Amino acid sequence: MKKFLLALAASAAALAAVAAPASAQDKTKICFVYVGTKTDGGWTQAHDIGRQELQAHFGDKIETPFLESVPEGPDAERAIERMARSGCAMVFSTSFGFMDATLKVAEKFPDVKFEHATGYKTAANVATYNSRFYEGRFINGQIAGKMSKKGVAGYIASFPIPEVVGGINAFLHGARTVNPEFKLKVIWVNTWFDPGKEADAAKALIDQGVDILTQHTDTTAPMQVAQERGIQAFGQASDMIAAGPTAQLSSIVDTWGAYYIKRTQAVIDGTWASQQTFDGLKDGILTMAPFTNMPDDVKAMATDTMTKIKAGELKPFTGPINKQDGTPWLKDGESADDGTILGMNFYIEGVDDKLPQ
Repeated sequence: MKKFLLALAASAAALAAVAAPASAQDKTKICFVYVGTKTDGGWTQAHDIGRQELQAHFGDKIETPFLESVPEGPDAERAIERMARSGCAMVFSTSFGFMDATLKVAEKFPDVKFEHATGYKTAANVATYNSRFYEGRFINGQIAGKMSKKGVAGYIASFPIPEVVGGINAFLHGARTVNPEFKLKVIWVNTWFDPGKEADAAKALIDQGVDILTQHTDTTAPMQVAQERGIQAFGQASDMIAAGPTAQLSSIVDTWGAYYIKRTQAVIDGTWASQQTFDGLKDGILTMAPFTNMPDDVKAMATDTMTKIKAGELKPFTGPINKQDGTPWLKDGESADDGTILGMNFYIEGVDDKLPQ
């Protein structure tokens, strides 16, 4: 709460300036609400880079105020409403946990457009946008399957929502395509952004015997622990190589700028409409950080997999795959549909964890 209040205070002057008719008369206000800090090195930083690309593209035709370190829950609703009241034409709410708050505020402000990241609820003035993060996690899993000497990795998970559960399964399935006996340990930290908790989870997983870490949280803390403990790891949302120069193997890199530009242009043109976007590697909404600290044959494998996914020749969730209890999920050659992926609430075989209910 304290960090949010400080961020809110720091943003107040900017919001007030944006609201001033003399300076903003001809400008379109496109606003952002962040769950973390814009310099978190991960999730929020990727969104803020997208915001900066948006601002650079339109120049003085728009303004892009933002609020950072906004907790999920009542504070999120207050922050989103603050933006709507300040005259924003569109508000991007950039955390899954902002979903209900976004819908509530949107109902009060029918003339404002809202875009919610990674959610699934829409309204006439609320769209959702999501990325096929699991495609990158499948590639990371294949790399882990080749690089792990112990055949076991650790996954630092945020919340048991379909995106995260699907990420766990995609990573493990990727690993098992090259090492069928690969195992995955999971620790749930129940937060997106908490460097201390993330670091503690990383240390605990290493102490349990994993030799590769991957994360579904927003800070570079797990990568820093991997660097300190001499193991390898994968980053999340941004390239984290600076935090782990000899630890990072790759990272999913979220690239939101083009989407923000397209949706802002639609607002300016008066053509914006509510929709659900679910794009992947082929669409450029995510990419992979360079494949580093690995042999050339592993780089070649990862590059080939990425190329095939982009071309539509490979779908990560393709059988044979069993559920955690050994019962069949996907038969040989069968691929999961988007509905199943977006609603995934079960583990596949090989996950060493009980899924929280």
